[in-house]
Amino acid sequence: MRVVGLMSGTSHDAIDAVGAAIDLRDNTIRVEIVGQLSRSYPERLRADLIAALPPGTVDLATVCRLDTAIGQEFAAAADRAVREFFDGTADLVASHGQTVYHWVADGKTYGTLQLGQPSWIAELTGLPVVSDFRSRDIAAGGQGAPLVALFDVWWLAGRPGRSAALNIGGIANVTVTGETPVAFDTGPGNALIDAAVELATGGMEHFDRDGMRASRGNVDGELLKAFLAEDYYRAAPPKTTGKELFNRTYLERVLRNHALPADDIVATVTALTAHTIADAIAPFAPDEVITSGGGTRNPALLRSLAERLGTAALRTSDELGLPSAAKEAAAFAVLGFLTVHGLAGSLPACTGAARATVLGSITPGASRLDLPESPSALPHRLELVSHVRR
Repeated sequence: MRVVGLMSGTSHDAIDAVGAAIDLRDNTIRVEIVGQLSRSYPERLRADLIAALPPGTVDLATVCRLDTAIGQEFAAAADRAVREFFDGTADLVASHGQTVYHWVADGKTYGTLQLGQPSWIAELTGLPVVSDFRSRDIAAGGQGAPLVALFDVWWLAGRPGRSAALNIGGIANVTVTGETPVAFDTGPGNALIDAAVELATGGMEHFDRDGMRASRGNVDGELLKAFLAEDYYRAAPPKTTGKELFNRTYLERVLRNHALPADDIVATVTALTAHTIADAIAPFAPDEVITSGGGTRNPALLRSLAERLGTAALRTSDELGLPSAAKEAAAFAVLGFLTVHGLAGSLPACTGAARATVLGSITPGASRLDLPESPSALPHRLELVSHVRR
């Protein structure tokens, strides 16, 4: 099955698209990544999206406009991917959409909202679309995140020792393999780093390119201690968080009593990300940490993280044949494949759900919707082949 996976994370900067040829052989799901692209949001749309995020408030007219505009951008990304990767003919689009709110209170998740109306994708491409992956897990009592856990567990099956798959997007999440795998959001990934850079530059820059600001700055111990006082870090997994908590307003509130040079602030929140990831992973004592996502492009962050991990080897997913920028889009391509085959896409041990569920909703394409026959058994291993240059 030829599947396009679409993902835009909590950095809200671009839509990542992956083309994957997926098939199921016995108990192994084989994923051949044939292409990857990234489509940046138009600046005006990105600004409108960020303005609508917590702690901002919006009316329903704005939500409707964003749902349409984001859906059209996802549709354009999918259409380009189908043409470039599959010569204009594919079978399925799996669209995560753009998370705008994840409703968490007192450690329980009550709802989630991803914008990017899938009908625009189905209409432009003519393909069926699987979307709204997180809601079903939440309805089953789970956190709705991290949903990449199943992909991680299958992908890393058979590796020696214990592995931790770490994705550093706006929020950082980790899956740790083992007899009973565990997965959860560790806290901010790039979210506070990006907010600190935007604060320092009046919005002219959106991220710390190559970790230059963090490298120039000094970590302030008192400010780091103030950040580490956040209760979220001491909550037990499964747990999830987002920019509902770790946003620019949060940053400004903590900075209120700390007058520091801009680069020192960036250096300190970069250290915060490294500290909280390493501290969250430490109880599980992994032998290796395999990282992906935008944070892999920040050498200062990776240096700080490597220093905190002790004996665990830090490597990127690129070293295992999976381009770090393609990881989450590839995971949702697999989840979409599972959905149309009637197979569960969640791991209750990782999300906290009462049971494993088939995820998402299906929007038909231009042709009659004929779903493939469900296999008799759920796969438990993932074989990955990538033709994307790293």
